Amino acid sequence: MQQQPTSRRHVLAAAAGTAAAIGVTAPSSPAAAHTARSATPALSGQLSASLTGRHAASAPPADSTTGASGHASSSAVRARAAALLQRMSLDEKIGQLFVIEVYGQTADTEHDGNRKLYGVPTPAEVIEKYRPGGVIYFDARRGPDNVREPRQIARLSNGLQRAAVRTGARVPLLVSIDQEGGSVVYRMLEPATQLPGNMALAATRSTRDVYDSADIIGTELAVVGINQNYAPVADVNINPANPVIGVRSFGSDTALCSKFVSTAVRGYHRGGVASAAKHFPGHGDTDIDSHSGLPEIKHTRAELDRIDLPPFRAAIRRGVDTIMTAHIVVPSLDPSRVPATMSRPIVTGLLREELGFGGVIATDALDMGGATADFPPDVAPVRAFQAGCDQLVLAPKLEVAFTAVRNAVRSGTITQERLDDSVLRILEHKLRRRLFPSPYVSERRAARIVGSRRHRSQARQITERTITLLRNENGALPLPHSPATVLLTGWGTAPLAALARAVGERRGQRTTTLETGTRPNTTK
Repeated sequence: MQQQPTSRRHVLAAAAGTAAAIGVTAPSSPAAAHTARSATPALSGQLSASLTGRHAASAPPADSTTGASGHASSSAVRARAAALLQRMSLDEKIGQLFVIEVYGQTADTEHDGNRKLYGVPTPAEVIEKYRPGGVIYFDARRGPDNVREPRQIARLSNGLQRAAVRTGARVPLLVSIDQEGGSVVYRMLEPATQLPGNMALAATRSTRDVYDSADIIGTELAVVGINQNYAPVADVNINPANPVIGVRSFGSDTALCSKFVSTAVRGYHRGGVASAAKHFPGHGDTDIDSHSGLPEIKHTRAELDRIDLPPFRAAIRRGVDTIMTAHIVVPSLDPSRVPATMSRPIVTGLLREELGFGGVIATDALDMGGATADFPPDVAPVRAFQAGCDQLVLAPKLEVAFTAVRNAVRSGTITQERLDDSVLRILEHKLRRRLFPSPYVSERRAARIVGSRRHRSQARQITERTITLLRNENGALPLPHSPATVLLTGWGTAPLAALARAVGERRGQRTTTLETGTRPNTTK
């Protein structure tokens, strides 16, 4: 069970005389992120059109350590975190709250993106300037271009960790990413193993497939120095018009979502990374994308308890490390109509106190439209922190956000006790993830494990089980060996090309593809 959140004052007092045995070793002999296990790779096209056949696979290994990666921290971990906290300056504490992006493929890469956002050219200098608690990686599609290939990612992670531990309190970074699987939210492309998305996995009804997918993803993240995955999605997608969740969800069945969210948490932990259930209190019944607007959930409290909250409860019971909030309005929980991320009744009252979650609470990206519409850069981070969030993810205009939090602490708007409470929680999280004494990884091992033959083979088998035939009008399937040419239509150029190659290779038929866009009516 989760430890009920309490004031950390007694922890600080207990640690007053504790000699902190927290050091960070140099990366001369990079530490492996977790015990080596053989692995296996990516589908060249992923057949992501798959929604999946039922697979009566065996259940994942029994786990008698429910909550083991959760938040009932040992007294030793608390004492070590508290001793470290006492040595930190105000700015070092504030830095731990922020999760930022950096531009470039190595820690020493000069990039105009860093100059524009932070006034310094390299990722390492950004870390040394602000001493953030974490970074989040993106691929070239967003701009930062952090994740090209395994050795490069491991080298970047090691370089950023070196920058973090050679200044100030020498606290390693939480290195995070959105690697949900599927074809919507994924940052590490091939050669990383590509796996089906959540809705496809759910179609198999196989906890084993969900577990193994999360394990593979977690393993490949851990070996390149990424220690926190912002996954799994815990939203119950009951709105077919949902523009932002959709197939990222395990589906519209609350019980099934709860089971698979819990299973995914276990799989990520097995792989060696922290997990984050998102987007609290549930983003499944929206018709507005919170990246560009502010959705409203009109569920009653009874409906929330029945539909939206059970997957988060299941994640908490399983020991999820982090829960990410949503930029959504939920009037039944907070009549003031502020986004959940900024709502103390939702973040502290419901998540922290009623559900008893003692782990790290992260905001969804604060540069999204759902957060920026009514909360400027100097207001959003303070309001989110006052609501009860610990990690402030992608706050726009970091210098402005950092200064706003510092001024709020100095003025008493944010109390020192409240600041220490969040920083302690983050430090405990890092200690549990074994970032002390060595946060470094082996580039050679990263190249060997990521996209390995075993992972690719396992991914192919899982993906094949996810293929679901929704209907077969006029007995069109299986395809006859004639005609000689087959027309393949659907959404997504890459999946269509992969399917066309497969039809050509396996059946010897010529293929023509027609990419139809995101909706049937986009093609005349």
